[in-house]
Amino acid sequence: MRFRSRSVLPGFAPTLGFSLLYLSLMVLLPLSALVLYSVTRQDMSHFWAVVSSPRVVASYKLSFGASAIAALLNTVFGSVIAWILVRYQFFGKRIMDALIDLPFAMPTAVSGIALSAIYAGNGWIGKLVAPFGIKLAFNPVGVVIALMFIGLPFVVRTMQPVLKEHERELEEAAACLGASRWTTFRRIIFPAMVPAALTGFALAFARAVGEYGSVIFIAGNLPMVSEIAPLMIMSHLEEYDYAGAAAIAAVMLTVSFTLLLLINQLQAWSWQRLGGSR
Repeated sequence: MRFRSRSVLPGFAPTLGFSLLYLSLMVLLPLSALVLYSVTRQDMSHFWAVVSSPRVVASYKLSFGASAIAALLNTVFGSVIAWILVRYQFFGKRIMDALIDLPFAMPTAVSGIALSAIYAGNGWIGKLVAPFGIKLAFNPVGVVIALMFIGLPFVVRTMQPVLKEHERELEEAAACLGASRWTTFRRIIFPAMVPAALTGFALAFARAVGEYGSVIFIAGNLPMVSEIAPLMIMSHLEEYDYAGAAAIAAVMLTVSFTLLLLINQLQAWSWQRLGGSR
């Protein structure tokens, strides 16, 4: 006779049912309503005319391109920051660790104003590079900077637990066997970091694609140059073109979901290679 282990939560069936109900109410139904609204409230000719207009296509390229660049840079530098916070003890470590979460707490509009004041041509950092002909604000570079600001915590907080749980005995064993630091990092540390890095990249990318408040202040919002896709949605809403706004949002939803699905598949493949489970 098999004895079931006691658990705080109820059985599988009611737990799964509650999870599916909550997921449906919070995620699936709103997204399904968005897609249905964009399709049923307009004919396909109007739908295609909205989503394929030159300004909207340019905003797609900027939103997804800048989000990918910002997420990639955050993955690199965020991993370094997480490594420093986990592996070293230094004065001001707790302050530095608390600052990582600051983009979570700050209103996005405040973040955008602060970034504009610092990176504009007359700002603290902007005026240092302005003599060299470098503009850090009111162009696509400013969009990347804003997206890096709001996406950094996702990478750092994803990498920290992995680095804390990593067995340092493996590194010591590799050093005893004569492996160099680069070989130890490449063969032992880096493979363990890859799944977490992909997760951090996906979270930072997903957060950046839909960012609006902190970007519009530093982007400049020049047509065909620095307009992001959420700004196009807001423009259609201000013109009471709800169907057009829903059409742009549906395209962004489809592309974002496809990219995140591919990233999750790559993450699962990385876990399998490491012999882990998801």
